Amino acid sequence: MPFQTLIVGGGIAGLTAAIALRAPGRQITILEQSRLLSEVGASISLQANASRILDKTWGLGDVLKKAGGIVDEGFRIYNADGQLVNTIPLLSKTEYGGDRIMYHRQDLHKALKEAATTADRDGLPANIRTASRVVSCDCEAGTVLLESGEQLYADLIVGADGIHSVIRGHVLDGNVKTVPTGLSAYRFMVPTSTLESHAAEFCEHIKPREPFTSMMVAHSCRLIMGPARECNTYSVVGLVPDERMNEDPDKNQSWTSVGDLNQMLETFKDFPEWVKECFKLVEKDLGLWQLRDIDPLTTWTRGRAILIGDAAHAMLPTQGQGASQTVEDAEALGAFLSDVKDTPSKETIKQRLQNVFDCRYDRASLIQRYSREAARPGTEKGSKEVKMKPDEFMDYNCMYPGAREWHRRHQQEIASF
Repeated sequence: MPFQTLIVGGGIAGLTAAIALRAPGRQITILEQSRLLSEVGASISLQANASRILDKTWGLGDVLKKAGGIVDEGFRIYNADGQLVNTIPLLSKTEYGGDRIMYHRQDLHKALKEAATTADRDGLPANIRTASRVVSCDCEAGTVLLESGEQLYADLIVGADGIHSVIRGHVLDGNVKTVPTGLSAYRFMVPTSTLESHAAEFCEHIKPREPFTSMMVAHSCRLIMGPARECNTYSVVGLVPDERMNEDPDKNQSWTSVGDLNQMLETFKDFPEWVKECFKLVEKDLGLWQLRDIDPLTTWTRGRAILIGDAAHAMLPTQGQGASQTVEDAEALGAFLSDVKDTPSKETIKQRLQNVFDCRYDRASLIQRYSREAARPGTEKGSKEVKMKPDEFMDYNCMYPGAREWHRRHQQEIASF
């Protein structure tokens, strides 16, 4: 019998887990609750720690080229008057062994799906089952129950089902509440050609066809902007405190929540007029997103099941590490299960999953904390001097050698005490 794996969730976490676990003698099934496996229309960045894994560990360079990613050359920091006050170059960070790369989420998702399901890689292609909502899981027995009533068995169950994870409640034997972080975000994308035609002054200042992330920072709100799709699309995220919002983010917390343009203009009323030019180009695709995370869990694993990604350590997007930590989780799964052949015993699975947890927990929990710290106000109250440092935790975040090497170094540190 082949080594059977069920991955619950067909997003970036589920697909990267499938890529990492693919090997001869293994059968991988991804269970996706929606009827159409797709991603939202938004930009996403993979930091150097993740892009290195995708390219060098998994050999996905050719596949990812199709995703139209852009190597980010640096951060440009502006104050609330629109003045450039700092530039942080990224290409000089050669010690990271990889680049920060900006994608459209749909393009990255499509590329990862291809890598997980193509017949051109080692092992059987992953089988993706849509319209397969998991409602229950027996972690010890290795079974999941679908909404349809069908029960499935596996040697390994990977809970890659996001911040509202079903699997998490069964791993922990109880529900975990998501934590409102006091922040909400407006998000939208606009064609770069539209900006050039209708927001000339914005383009003069920001230069949206250049591969940089631009941040405009005030005390209580900030903009994070950058290109995608070979600089033909431009992404804007506006972070604001919940108490500044005149909308109800609890009403509908998905990407499809429609934000009110007038409310957004009111929130950013003190920003330069040329900045707000781009807001007015949004028609129906202004998204409203309440930002939540979770506190560090007591464990990620139980029996034959393990949590990864947002299910294990949902974090704020302030460092762009959410997807990158998910990639690290998947790489750790692949590394610690690489020599498991045929049908593994329950004890073997439990030990390897514990190894993954021991390797990943402290680092992911610390980056969760760093992400909360990075959300603090970017200026002193009443001041326009930008105190925010987007590269404050970058060395720790990006200089990650992979799970096996990280585990070896950690064991050496323990032995030295």
